Amino acid sequence: MPEGDTVYLAATRMGRALEGSVLTKTDFRMPRIATADLSGRVVEEVVARGKHMLIRFEGDLTLHTHYKMEGSWHLYRHGERWRGPHHEVRALLQTRDWVAVGFRLAICDLIPTSREDEVVGHLGPDPLGPDWDPDRALENLSSDLDRPLGDVLLDQRVMAGPGNVYRCEICFLSGVDPKSPVGAVPDLLRVVDLTKRLMEANRTTGRQITTGDARPGFERWVYGRGGQPCRRCRTRISSDIQPAPGGERVTYWCPSCQPEVVSAGGEPGRARFA
Repeated sequence: MPEGDTVYLAATRMGRALEGSVLTKTDFRMPRIATADLSGRVVEEVVARGKHMLIRFEGDLTLHTHYKMEGSWHLYRHGERWRGPHHEVRALLQTRDWVAVGFRLAICDLIPTSREDEVVGHLGPDPLGPDWDPDRALENLSSDLDRPLGDVLLDQRVMAGPGNVYRCEICFLSGVDPKSPVGAVPDLLRVVDLTKRLMEANRTTGRQITTGDARPGFERWVYGRGGQPCRRCRTRISSDIQPAPGGERVTYWCPSCQPEVVSAGGEPGRARFA
């Protein structure tokens, strides 16, 4: 599933291309909105809210989309060849200069702009959004001290945007096994700060680089590196399929750099770092 910074970058590009323009053609290939025609409306704003994209039109109307695992938005000039099959198109927005095509969108619905909170109001603060509030994020993160840190980092009600890549990388950089309870994490404020800094660093790249090294194969500490040596200690990176919010995820961690810690009675513990 794309991370929140991927959706942020897509929304930024869509906004630059579409905002202030009049729609000359629309096509929605989702049953609930298949007959909708937005031709003649002005695109007022395109914003990301965590992993959700909100495309706002004049007249109190918003197109709400979510990529889930495989969705994406593409921008094309008229006559340019599409980088995807037509049968996977779920939405098309055309202006005089651009064609925006949404492929494999799991969620694609039209809602009143005044009622957007009904679909995104449950989300926690967005590290890339104007609503970012580290104190609120810390409070959300600390609300259940017995819950595994890896699960909490995927919970969009805690912070909106982080996905499985950041979940694994933040746990590594925090020196904690993803299965460790939140109450055992020595420094939760550092977890919040890492989430903000990593996502901000990647909001214009379209890539989740956490090592500071953009060379192919060097971008991440543990994610996608199961069985390979840890970049710090050379221990083999472990991987396992674990339950997580929204379904199972493959988790990656270094057994040496990320000791599993346990808190007794819900009280914060202390990690035993090598």
